[in-house]
Amino acid sequence: MVIPIADDNSRRRTTPGITYLLIAVNVLVFLAMVRTTPTEQARLMATYAAVPRAVLHDGPTAWLTLLTSMFMHAGWLHLGGNMLFLWIFGDNVEDAMGHLRYLGFYLLCGVVAGLTQVAVDPSGTTPLVGASGAIAGVLAAYVVLFPRGMVRTIVVLIPPLFVWPLLPAWLLIGGWFFLQFWSGLSSLGALAAGGVAYWAHVGGFMLGAVLAKPFARAGGVEHRLATTRRYPQDLYRRDPYGRQPPRW
Repeated sequence: MVIPIADDNSRRRTTPGITYLLIAVNVLVFLAMVRTTPTEQARLMATYAAVPRAVLHDGPTAWLTLLTSMFMHAGWLHLGGNMLFLWIFGDNVEDAMGHLRYLGFYLLCGVVAGLTQVAVDPSGTTPLVGASGAIAGVLAAYVVLFPRGMVRTIVVLIPPLFVWPLLPAWLLIGGWFFLQFWSGLSSLGALAAGGVAYWAHVGGFMLGAVLAKPFARAGGVEHRLATTRRYPQDLYRRDPYGRQPPRW
């Protein structure tokens, strides 16, 4: 198991207010739902979660659930995992795009992610919930905009043994995308076991990769790339003779 805990791309020009706001809204919506009764939770799911069959046949009201479902989660682990990834990678993407463009990018990736799952499973009746599709778009944008970014991770070997290597972002995120795509192929036509909408992740990621640079503000990508360290100082230091660190 590989768990990201921080990236090595901390220099920003602005406070990532939209990222903080998105995290806050997701958490508040989840807390509001868990305080209700099981019957009320079921009603909220039926009203605000996206159901593929309903999206195709129930008209504009059902289309709105592609937005509302992005702020609903099925449990603490579901919420925590999504918010962790958004916290680590969202701030830099927001800095490169600007606040309003980033918000539009996030919501658009989330909607297209839902539509991708609908297209793959048009007769599905299981509600789709979670910010995973939108965050998949953010992950793709991070790789496109910061190809030299590095991510501090915890790799669990055999519990309780673990290591905490610094990995290239493209390797970590690319590996995650490969798993989503492969798992999607294995469950083609429906949700996977456990209710995971892998094709929503794939759809959000692919759109994020395509729109990352068009949504980046003028000068944003060049500035951020110029200040991103390819070889972290805590791993490679100049020797007394001024020789350059090794490249890999």
